[in-house]
Amino acid sequence: MPYPELMVKPMRDELVMAGIEELRTPEQVDAFMAEKEGSALLVINSVCGCAAGQARPGVRAALEHSVRPDRLATVFAGQDVEAAARARQYFADVPPSSPSLALFKGGELAYFVPRHRIENRSAQEVAADLVAAFDRICAAPTPPAVGTA
Repeated sequence: MPYPELMVKPMRDELVMAGIEELRTPEQVDAFMAEKEGSALLVINSVCGCAAGQARPGVRAALEHSVRPDRLATVFAGQDVEAAARARQYFADVPPSSPSLALFKGGELAYFVPRHRIENRSAQEVAADLVAAFDRICAAPTPPAVGTA
């Protein structure tokens, strides 16, 4: 059963106020993921303590870096259940994990941070991992689609 919306609103707003688009329906997830150009970060948000203490602050700090994904979105696991389930279909080979961070390049999963690499670490460590991934993945040119020049 999802937590009351009044309780999770500040947890949602923390990422939305950082410029991250909130995806609350499977259709919104599909529309976001349909754009294959460039890079995209998808944050699987959660009510847990490691989301509050490490994931959300780490993401916000990483987004202050000069290199960052072209597009940003979040789904809230345990709240927007259908949207989170649809988002996870885009990286179905990775076991479900909340919170987690998925970085895509050219529509393909390029980097993933599961919960076990978030909990028991500091927000600064999570941010440093993301910044390194942004530098490596987001700054690189997107390879052309198969069959194009």
